[in-house]
Amino acid sequence: MPIRAVLWDIDDTIFDYARADVTGMREHLTAEGLVDGFDSVDQALRRWQELTVVHWRRFEAGGVDFLEQRRERVRDFLDAPALTAAEADGWFERYLTHYEAAWELFPDAVPVLDALAADYRHAVLSNSSIRNQDRKLRMLGVRDRFEAVVCAAELGFAKPAAEAFHAACAALGLRPGEVAYVGDQPDIDARGAALAGLTGIWLDRGGRGGRPELTRITDLHQLPRLLRGDTRFGASDTFG
Repeated sequence: MPIRAVLWDIDDTIFDYARADVTGMREHLTAEGLVDGFDSVDQALRRWQELTVVHWRRFEAGGVDFLEQRRERVRDFLDAPALTAAEADGWFERYLTHYEAAWELFPDAVPVLDALAADYRHAVLSNSSIRNQDRKLRMLGVRDRFEAVVCAAELGFAKPAAEAFHAACAALGLRPGEVAYVGDQPDIDARGAALAGLTGIWLDRGGRGGRPELTRITDLHQLPRLLRGDTRFGASDTFG
């Protein structure tokens, strides 16, 4: 069955989330006068990133809603369990100001979207919220590249649940076998998509490898030839 559309993850796939998160948090800690509360800025950043993973996994598993996972992340980071929702939201909004100032697409994102535009339809499936991701895509200047933006916060279930992938396929009016999914997480993105009947593609920008059962690329420039069936192209163990 030919691939007719590409579903995209956003963060750390087309958008350099990790760099923006580190830059934004460093600026925020300085502005809030919190740097002295940690051994170093790097230690504070590591703690923030650890808590992001912990609370995001709880959200993905359905244990807490989107806003509450964010508030609990702030409470844990500040070691302030009594912080009100309004106080936690205010702290996070101030962080967002610095984080958004550091937003950038990866350099390969727009050229590859251009290269695929004539032959494939495009949409987004993200484990975030429409409010966040639609705004992000607009600020980055690429929202018009995608027919639909489907997000876990509104669906009520998150990747790697098959229901999330199927909802995004339904938004395109296509069967899973007609859709490829590209994301930076081997299990949540590539394996989850494959189990749901899509073509799952792991974008392994860091060159970690070690998952020969997955279709893997290390740069988005490898995607067009992969989709068009040129199996000579891609990471060394992509087609194994």
